Amino acid sequence: MHADERRWNGWLVARCQRYIVGTVISLGFLLGFTGVASAQMPEQTNEFRRIEQPIGLKTAVTLGGLGLIGAELWWFLFSKTRSQKAENTHGVQELTINVDGGYAPDRIIVKSGQLVRLNFLRKDPSSCLEKVLIPDFHIAQDLALNNITPIEFIPEKPGQYQFTCGMNMFRGVVEVQ
Repeated sequence: MHADERRWNGWLVARCQRYIVGTVISLGFLLGFTGVASAQMPEQTNEFRRIEQPIGLKTAVTLGGLGLIGAELWWFLFSKTRSQKAENTHGVQELTINVDGGYAPDRIIVKSGQLVRLNFLRKDPSSCLEKVLIPDFHIAQDLALNNITPIEFIPEKPGQYQFTCGMNMFRGVVEVQ
């Protein structure tokens, strides 16, 4: 064997020894800490431990939950929509819609066959209301904050045409008569 080969073999043996010693020490620490940790753990059972609460607290939590459910149902299903008829000025049906936490009014009544101009005045800075979509008329328009953005279209057929925010969370209806 040459001197270079002996040096290489010696280096390799020393490296393997360090690796083996390090592994054994790590395994010893792991087993030692695991033994300590498991000795301190309380005995576990498969049963749940019941925590008793005062009846007043249970009643308050239940009534509060039912009240919130009722408020949510009212808000999304039963709240009265605000409707307004567009004003006809020089052959253009025009109406300003305030965009502030939703659309006001959220139901617009117009006549078919005439130009409709909806002026959206956005006061709400939330990103949800920065765009309005009227899919039936192929309209997707960005709304500038604190500015009026006019949107024009001509509804040909009577019906109800929905408009929504960019995230489809806030809605309104254009009712064509």
